[in-house]
Amino acid sequence: MRWVIGAVGLVLLGWGAVELLPVVLDSPLSLGGWLVGGPVVHDALIAPVVGVGGVVIARVLPKPWRAPVGAGLVVSAILVVLSIPYLWRSFSGPLTPGLHDRPYLLGLLVALTVVWVVVAIVGLARRENTRPRPDR
Repeated sequence: MRWVIGAVGLVLLGWGAVELLPVVLDSPLSLGGWLVGGPVVHDALIAPVVGVGGVVIARVLPKPWRAPVGAGLVVSAILVVLSIPYLWRSFSGPLTPGLHDRPYLLGLLVALTVVWVVVAIVGLARRENTRPRPDR
């Protein structure tokens, strides 16, 4: 079975290389910027912010709230990153027919509201479960 998975992986790797070749020939600096810039931005900016955020959450928030708030922050960050191309239209790709006229900012705000309402519900439920119960 490993040979089959390895063979499929090599075929997909070759297909990716064939698809990437025109980009490399057309603008190698742009591709280099994406391949080098992504890890640099991650290691210099995103990873330290996440690490400091985790330490702050662990020291400031009570134990029942740590996991829900951490998960809410992760989901919020993913939603914001995914919405950037639609909110920042001047630098995004071509318009998608039927999708370019939607209120993306409103959609993002609604999604973030749902995420944080769920965080509040889960946090409150976890807080209730950790309270000492009087003996009957």
